[in-house]
Amino acid sequence: MMNQYINTGVSCYNERLLLNTGCSSNLRPERGDGYVRHLLVNVPVLYEYDVTHPFPFHLPVNNCNEGDTVDAVVPYMGESISDGTLAKFLKNVGDRVEVDEPIAQIETDKVTIDVTSPEAGVIQKFVAKEGDTVEPGNKVAVISKSGEGVEHAAPSEKPSEKVAPPAEDKKEEKAKPQVETTLVKEKPKESPPPPPKRSPTELQLPPKERERRVPMTRLRKRVATRLKDSQNTFALLTTFNEVDMTNLMKLRSDYKDTFVEKHGVKLGFMSGFVKAAVSALQNQPIVNAVIDGDDIIYRDYIDISIAGLVVPVIRNAEQMNFAEIEKTINTLAKKANDGSISIDEMAGGSFTISNGGVYGSLLSTPIINPPQSAILGMHSIVSRPMVVGGNIVPRPMMYIALTYDHRLIDGREAVFFLRRIKDVVEDPRRLLLDV
Repeated sequence: MMNQYINTGVSCYNERLLLNTGCSSNLRPERGDGYVRHLLVNVPVLYEYDVTHPFPFHLPVNNCNEGDTVDAVVPYMGESISDGTLAKFLKNVGDRVEVDEPIAQIETDKVTIDVTSPEAGVIQKFVAKEGDTVEPGNKVAVISKSGEGVEHAAPSEKPSEKVAPPAEDKKEEKAKPQVETTLVKEKPKESPPPPPKRSPTELQLPPKERERRVPMTRLRKRVATRLKDSQNTFALLTTFNEVDMTNLMKLRSDYKDTFVEKHGVKLGFMSGFVKAAVSALQNQPIVNAVIDGDDIIYRDYIDISIAGLVVPVIRNAEQMNFAEIEKTINTLAKKANDGSISIDEMAGGSFTISNGGVYGSLLSTPIINPPQSAILGMHSIVSRPMVVGGNIVPRPMMYIALTYDHRLIDGREAVFFLRRIKDVVEDPRRLLLDV
């Protein structure tokens, strides 16, 4: 349904939802008959839209305020995220802020989202507290555009704490400890009770003072829940193989400078494994499928997730060359590091690659990322003695692992999948010839 406005001479738009009315901030959502209605109390305006309309028309990011102040509210956080935790304030009451400057951080199940200031001004007060659960549209702070009426409570309280007591009070305080010490001296000394005797085999636990209790972040709780759900849902089984990295390392060494000059990104091993995984998924499409109730959904696209604390997705990897894969990985990695990666860039994915080798892992059994059916684990490259042409020679070897849902994927298909990974990585010319 199209947005409908009752023509009352009041202009209103949503991305910032600035209502040029000078009205009160009594903007509240109401739900009914398939629509979400935003009623502006005391103003004859009805803002109405369909709940299925795409962002930004789901929720207002800012509501209007009367006179000098505006509200900073929790922004829209994505289709699958309904609330978050106010992790911390980045500013203090009385601080000057500019338009779109972050003033607080909301921690969700997937990413950390900033609450920004809708106008330049001074923070008048905080409405929410750190640790509160907030939803999109909730008010977090009030911003004064002129800075009037802002109380600076903290500086005024500090001097009062430093006021010295009168000299007479000091004399009385000094006298009291002397009286108490004399009384203590007159008391007969009591011998301390003997320490309890412990048997040699009794376990002695460390004192509680040496422990720290820290609340789990929402992201860590979400990861823990998903991993446990994966174990409870899937029939997990892992198969292994090893890959001789000699030819892929030589390919990278021979063309790394030319690759950087032409494409502006470095040539890494991940693009080679992504291309190998694409080839293996095309040869074994069941690994790219998923169980849905009593049905099997076969995907005719390949979206590869790169596992980490957050899991960005390379869309349509089957249509990309080495350079496009490296550029996409580089862009997603930068966004993940600075916290600007979006929900859409992490949603979906039909297959996951986890590279534990960057941390030195020699071998592991990765856990499937639901709702996918398999995950490939890469590990560290170690020079090991191998028999080549009847001779024992040192070779850079990597163990690879495939954890898969055995309800859907048989052992034969899983082994063939890893064999294809091994063949392509050990001889990248196979990709060119499609053999």
